[in-house]
Amino acid sequence: MAAPIRIGIISDTHGYLDPTIQDIFANTTHIIHAGDIGPSTILSQLEAIAPVTAVGGNTDSDPSYRETAVVVIAEYKFLVHHIISVGDRSQPINRTIRANHPNLVVFGHTHRRFYGMSEAIPYLNPGYSGHKRRDTERSVATITIQDKALLEPQFISLDQKRGARINNLDSNSNAT
Repeated sequence: MAAPIRIGIISDTHGYLDPTIQDIFANTTHIIHAGDIGPSTILSQLEAIAPVTAVGGNTDSDPSYRETAVVVIAEYKFLVHHIISVGDRSQPINRTIRANHPNLVVFGHTHRRFYGMSEAIPYLNPGYSGHKRRDTERSVATITIQDKALLEPQFISLDQKRGARINNLDSNSNAT
């Protein structure tokens, strides 16, 4: 039996990397950042933990940030794009999603964690992870590949007691 592969998923850091991220992502083999990164130093800090695949978001101005990325980890294909409206069939990114046949689509932008299906494809938004805000719960996610199976993500609060897992998976009525 192969050792599990754990992937850290983060979005919307907006130039701030919470100090708990290093511990939360300590045993990850890869990190995916779904945009609104801030300065490239955020990616450098994440790369000190594990290799990173990242895309830019609507607040990012660094021209080196890609709009969309596809990464294969342990035979699973992840498509990463910052702004996605799950279930909206008219958005241009849908053509890219259909052409790539990802096992998981990772996105950000809404500042709300989400895990749900649309057209038989799972979508994951880890939530907002930047500076504390009064009205926004901060979170990241991890997902594990074990025995050639992609397990459900674990959402981890950055605001509750030191990395507490958030058990409820949010849903979105727009998902189909």
